[in-house]
Amino acid sequence: MRKGKFFMKKNNLIVAREWFAHADEDILSCEAIIKEGGGPSTLCFLSHLIAEKYFKGLLISSGKDLVKIHDLVKLVNLLKKDFPAICELMDELALLNKYCIDARYPGASEGFSWKEAKNAFEIAKKVKKIVMNAIRL
Repeated sequence: MRKGKFFMKKNNLIVAREWFAHADEDILSCEAIIKEGGGPSTLCFLSHLIAEKYFKGLLISSGKDLVKIHDLVKLVNLLKKDFPAICELMDELALLNKYCIDARYPGASEGFSWKEAKNAFEIAKKVKKIVMNAIRL
């Protein structure tokens, strides 16, 4: 992943929108997995990725450097001073954090249910809504 200085060459909002567009592609993939079938672990992983991309877009839009971390709670801690509303999902973000690794590799967990996967996707959509409201897009 490229460091923040690379991204500062462009308008921050343009770059943030690129992050949001990638997250929206992941949302489409999640919807296809639910409709057409697929693995709940993939849905869990993509849900984490959606939240991560929205938070990183928010970070960039606020003029902060991009950080190479995947921990959603740490990302929120970087943002909460400027965007306190994002803290309302802190418990749910801790849940999503486990999908960053556990959903990608065999043996990291005992598997994920569809109920758990759909819940993860709902959390990701809440993140999108909060981030979009925070920057008024």
